Amino acid sequence: MASKSHPPLMKKHSQSDLVSRLKTRKILGVGGEDDDGEVHRSKLSQMLGNDIKYQVREPVGLRLWIAISAFAFTVMALMALVCPNQLYEVVFEEEISNTSISIRLYGGALLSLSLILWNGVYTQEKVIIQWTLLSEACYFAVQFLVTSVTLVEMGSLPNAAVLLLLSRVLFLLVTLFYYYHLGRGRAKKI
Repeated sequence: MASKSHPPLMKKHSQSDLVSRLKTRKILGVGGEDDDGEVHRSKLSQMLGNDIKYQVREPVGLRLWIAISAFAFTVMALMALVCPNQLYEVVFEEEISNTSISIRLYGGALLSLSLILWNGVYTQEKVIIQWTLLSEACYFAVQFLVTSVTLVEMGSLPNAAVLLLLSRVLFLLVTLFYYYHLGRGRAKKI
């Protein structure tokens, strides 16, 4: 028997056939919009998610403010840990020797807050930055209240303490400003 020669096989190029490509992508579930309005380019990105879409437009100077705050908290914490009596004397213009342990504990708390702030400088997540700013604002508000009550109990108003109170109000306002504007910013989708 003589073998018949078959005509050469013609391959269908599905890459160039737009209709079959569209059908394939529809079956795979890619290329269409999801509930959030995001268009996935692949099934893998659809399953894993895309965290780029959560990037936030930050207010101008936010990172600089957090870095300055972190540096200031670190310096104050080290001063409170190393020379607690001198720090108290500078602020309240009074010499008391039995408060060194409480001021050192204050320094430890400040050092912990400074670590949170240093973390806030480098993070990209909006929620962490918001919590960092909120913890900083709470610190300034509590310090303002505690210093005010202490000054009322003492019955005096040293210049350094007044300067401390005014600086805490200013820092509180700036921190709340950034917190408010960061919360208002909508995540931009890329």
